[in-house]
Amino acid sequence: MTADPGPDRGGAAPGGDPPTVGRGGRRRDQAVALGWLVVAWLLLWGDVSWGNVLTGLAIGAAVLFFFPLPSVTFGGRLRPGPLLVLAGTFVGELVSASVHVAAVALRPGYRPRGAIIAVPLRVRTDLNLALTAEVISLVPGTLILDIDRTRGVLYVHVLDVRGPEDLTGSRDRVLAVERRIVRAVGSPTEVRQLDTEPVERRNHP
Repeated sequence: MTADPGPDRGGAAPGGDPPTVGRGGRRRDQAVALGWLVVAWLLLWGDVSWGNVLTGLAIGAAVLFFFPLPSVTFGGRLRPGPLLVLAGTFVGELVSASVHVAAVALRPGYRPRGAIIAVPLRVRTDLNLALTAEVISLVPGTLILDIDRTRGVLYVHVLDVRGPEDLTGSRDRVLAVERRIVRAVGSPTEVRQLDTEPVERRNHP
């Protein structure tokens, strides 16, 4: 079962060409990327310790050195309140999804149906695509299969789909994750983009 991705949003990300990144900005971006790699490493291990932090720093530095990514400029700002909301909501969804997946796995004779949905994001920057995909993949029952970088579309596999309402609910959850991430670390312009295309999305659920 698959869901239609909706209309082609095509073209480059809004806002035109990215600003030129100076040496100081490049170092800042690398520091931010290293921090997120360490966070991802700690989440994979499920344990916060000095050993895991130091190992995450070493592996993250090696990844950035040997596999350099294209320059991704961080033009937003950190907002403590929305960051706490993002972290708290993520933990709640992690627990809820884990219980749901466990119940599905333990239900005798039940064969859950999966589906692949295409979710166009409203903020199509590389950073937002990466952060949203990472958070979605860490929640049990959802997995990012592919990313259309040009159109800003995430292709997500979801577990236990029983009807169209589950597809709509899964798409809404992905967009809710994007909203919390952008509000936590996005620029004012990106926050305003969260309210774009409401009519188009209602016409293509």
